[in-house]
Amino acid sequence: MLRNLFALTEQGAKDMKKGIIASIFSSLSLMFPMGLLLMLVMQLLQPLLGIEADGPSLKLYSVLCIGLLIIIFLTHYVQYRCTYIAAYAESAQRRIGLAEKLRTLPLSFFGKRDLSDLTTTMMSDCSDLERVFAYTIPQIFGTAISCLIVCLCLFFIDWRMALAILSPFILAIIVLIGSKRLQNRMDLKKMQSKLDAADSIQEFLESIRDLQANNQEEEYLAGLDQKLEKIVHTSIRYEMTSGLMITSAQMILRFGFPVTVLVGTLLLSQGHLSLFLFLMFLVTASRIYDPLSGVMMQLSEIFNAMLQLQRMKAIEKEPEQTGTTQYSTKGYDISFSHVGFSYQDGEDVLTDVTFTAKQGEVTALVGPSGGGKSTTAKLAARFWDIQKGSITIGGTDISKIDPETLLKDYAIVFQDVVLFNDTIMGNIRLGRKDATNEEILAAARAAQCDEFVQQLPEGYQTVVGENGSTLSGGERQRISIARALLKNAPVVLLDEATASLDVENETSLQTALSALLKEKTVLIIAHRMRTVMGADHVVVLADGHVAEEGTPKQLLDQGRIFRHMVELQQESSNWKISS
Repeated sequence: MLRNLFALTEQGAKDMKKGIIASIFSSLSLMFPMGLLLMLVMQLLQPLLGIEADGPSLKLYSVLCIGLLIIIFLTHYVQYRCTYIAAYAESAQRRIGLAEKLRTLPLSFFGKRDLSDLTTTMMSDCSDLERVFAYTIPQIFGTAISCLIVCLCLFFIDWRMALAILSPFILAIIVLIGSKRLQNRMDLKKMQSKLDAADSIQEFLESIRDLQANNQEEEYLAGLDQKLEKIVHTSIRYEMTSGLMITSAQMILRFGFPVTVLVGTLLLSQGHLSLFLFLMFLVTASRIYDPLSGVMMQLSEIFNAMLQLQRMKAIEKEPEQTGTTQYSTKGYDISFSHVGFSYQDGEDVLTDVTFTAKQGEVTALVGPSGGGKSTTAKLAARFWDIQKGSITIGGTDISKIDPETLLKDYAIVFQDVVLFNDTIMGNIRLGRKDATNEEILAAARAAQCDEFVQQLPEGYQTVVGENGSTLSGGERQRISIARALLKNAPVVLLDEATASLDVENETSLQTALSALLKEKTVLIIAHRMRTVMGADHVVVLADGHVAEEGTPKQLLDQGRIFRHMVELQQESSNWKISS
């Protein structure tokens, strides 16, 4: 129940049970001093009531007080060990579990969820839940169960007085639970306003140069200010709504003490209740309402936590990309057979695409913008799963192969290069983690990296900044190509791999790439026709289907889309600025 309700690991559920049990004992231990005080008061009142004083000595009371302090200390120490420390460990496991889950999801999931939403779930939500699991849940269970035990004991002594104490608490809980839907609705609005603001802040940081270049910075920031103001307003409304409900419930609970006094006085006057029991019930009521008042606030926290848990559960329920971790192939031909694919239902990107990229050949994907070239290349690496047809590598369906296992046989260079805030050496080493420094340097030299690295203050140990912010587009591209050279995988995907390079560096790199591409299956996307003309096979994609395919010469002779693209590029090369 705990695992399903609070999305806990098996160990987390065990720790939660230990924490609840420890909280029960720590709550009960705090009630013992009130019992000891009641015994002392009754002993002091005995002479006033004409009863001979009979009870423990002052020395024994001192020993009992010391003993109770030790018990309270030990129970609270065990509670701390079973709640806070265990909760931090569970929080770490939750973050790791979410990260591992995200690692197995197809890229289509990330297309539907924005980055700030996922970041908020993994960081902010997990941090907020640390307190809930460390304190709120064990405390509310511990307090509720310990108070229930006390109330059951009171029912055996006098059910009327026990009911007088307990009935306001039941009514207060009904009020609080009845307001759950309203609190959830306000909390969702607050959460959405935070996500909207986080999206805008991230977008502003990523596009600040474009905003400044177009004199739109002030207008954008004005819109961002409105979203930040909305966070303030929705947060205040949520806190007021939540506070009003909690305060109302606590006010109803506080009526329990005067009700207990009235019922007790009535029973005492009628001779149905002794003075000792009356005082005992009064002391119990004064002691029990404080922790029960805390339960009201903790219950509201749990309402809020359940929304955060729902966001995590939604991620955990997403279908994973799975497959065998061991597979064998007959070569590395990549075959598309009647492939259909769409990012969203009803919006087909590819329709009945069929072609084969053979090992030892360079297969070029060309066609008008939006024709599905990049999508086709990414589908070949199983970045997404197709809806129709099949894609095979060496005769094996890639949908049956674990994505990580499959990608070990792929070297990929995309136009949008991703670099980490690491050294140049570290970024190239991503191609093969066990590579020696000599192998990395050889790959870097082949990718023409030496030219700019030697001018950097620390050479290959220079940290390049977040996503290579200190490097130019062409320099980042060369590092990406060096990774591919280092990996030396049997399948190579190149998406505009040399688009950011000047003509001189592109020519030098083509020599290095020629060595990389030997005996491999190569799928290349290029808009420069001089690159495409060197391919063995050309597939022209238009409107999501194969419009034509063949060798460059065959397609030129056919005089259709491919020839038209070549002619247009030749015309554009003669374009010049008129004075």
